[in-house]
Amino acid sequence: MISINKRKKIEQLQKKKQRDQQGLFVAEGAKLALDLLRGGLTLDFVCGLAETLPPFEGQCREVVECSEQELKELSLQKTPSKLIAVFKKPDFGNAAFEPKGLSLVLDEIQDPGNMGTIMRIADWFGIRQIICSTTCADAFNPKTVQASMGAIARVRVEETDLEDFFSRNASEWHLPVYGTFLEGDNIYGAKLEPSGLILMGNEGKGISDKLKHFVSQKLFIPPFPQGETTSESLNVAAATAIVCSEFRRR
Repeated sequence: MISINKRKKIEQLQKKKQRDQQGLFVAEGAKLALDLLRGGLTLDFVCGLAETLPPFEGQCREVVECSEQELKELSLQKTPSKLIAVFKKPDFGNAAFEPKGLSLVLDEIQDPGNMGTIMRIADWFGIRQIICSTTCADAFNPKTVQASMGAIARVRVEETDLEDFFSRNASEWHLPVYGTFLEGDNIYGAKLEPSGLILMGNEGKGISDKLKHFVSQKLFIPPFPQGETTSESLNVAAATAIVCSEFRRR
């Protein structure tokens, strides 16, 4: 049976303020929890059905057996998981952040599912840094963590003011900045550098007006067949996958 204090902690961690203050986040499901452990994250405590607990013995401060009803009450999933784990957020210490190789920059991505999927895409294509505007969905939102499928353990996510970030790039790093636009160059014929910043915009509004002037090369993902009526736009996660794939294909 899960204690009142443990239940309260899990419920608190549904809120970003509490995740930031406590330095903790929630992950649901044994597979996801094991992926995060293998990725080097520190497990604080875990609660679940008896059959899910053996792999976590000795891996954290406390392993708690609980009932299906308790998990149902605590879970944020439509189909409750058999295990809920609380992890410490990754600690990058005092290491100064400096973009290397390819980095993704996310401008006001609102949907936690999109956010988590983009993290998973970055992980797949070996992009280890994501820079987010302060208005993006939280990387440690339970729904984001679920959609990331363990990528949160391998991809460093930083939240910052993007105008300041791009201004610093212009004066210090001098990396090319790529962004997707309807009036951009066809991505399949554009020159793409192995290092740079790939800026992806909000689901509905695209890249913010205040950031457009930082983009050094506008890219366009063409529909097929050209000239025929298609969907108005691509989902931002799908567009991110296409862009990352084309960069890695070169």
